Amino acid sequence: MQRVLTRALRLTRPWRPLPARSCASAAAARDPEIQVRALEGPDKGITEILMNRPHARNALGNVFVSELLEALARLRDDRQVRVLLFRSGVKGVFCAGADLKEREQMSEAEVGVFVQRLRGLMNEIAAFPAPTIAAMDGYALGGGLELALACDLRVAASSAVMGLIETTRGLLPGAGRRLSGTQAQALGLVNHAVAQNEEGNAAYHRARELAQEILPQAPIAVRLGKVAIDRGMEVDIASGMAIEGMCYAQNIPTQDRLEGMAAFREKRPPRFVGK
Repeated sequence: MQRVLTRALRLTRPWRPLPARSCASAAAARDPEIQVRALEGPDKGITEILMNRPHARNALGNVFVSELLEALARLRDDRQVRVLLFRSGVKGVFCAGADLKEREQMSEAEVGVFVQRLRGLMNEIAAFPAPTIAAMDGYALGGGLELALACDLRVAASSAVMGLIETTRGLLPGAGRRLSGTQAQALGLVNHAVAQNEEGNAAYHRARELAQEILPQAPIAVRLGKVAIDRGMEVDIASGMAIEGMCYAQNIPTQDRLEGMAAFREKRPPRFVGK
């Protein structure tokens, strides 16, 4: 499997920074804190978001949040994105949570506005149309864990440390307790926990394997299935069934549904195109 992943990595595009806008323009002279790349070859359809703010351990600062919101806005309507994978470019860290040094310099009004932006960011991740996966190869604390929880699937290194520790800093939400990746899996907080490797990216490789399992599926059906699950969980069973029915109705006229039936009849793999 490692050899397969190594070969696949050679087929990827280089990391593509997002053009600086608004708050992000202040960081134009530095490396972008959020970088995006679309994988190619057998992994075509997987898009990765790399969080790369090493000096602050990927803390959720103004520029970081602005660039991440912009990335999500640009990718949301891109039908080539079948799976979105969040990973870190900082070894040993996924996301350390709020940037408290930056927060300390804000007025009370500014803090309120920024916290609303953070809520908006988590909602954007949760509502992203394609399946999302968080690869947690290190610390995921406070808002960093919330970011991962906003994703559909989470993979953690067994040695990763995570927790909603905001109350230890006089903030909320929070619980105060820290968990390892193994403990988090036992509690159902993450879907998979894997032993860390020497490179420090074992969770990323497992997350990528999960993404590869999603790629062959009909993309429209996957997206509509996500809507049915997410919306159905928020309502009573009758309303949930109605939502599922509406999603199914949207899928009926698609080329992919007809292709799936034809492939079954002809005993061949389906060739889904997302139409």
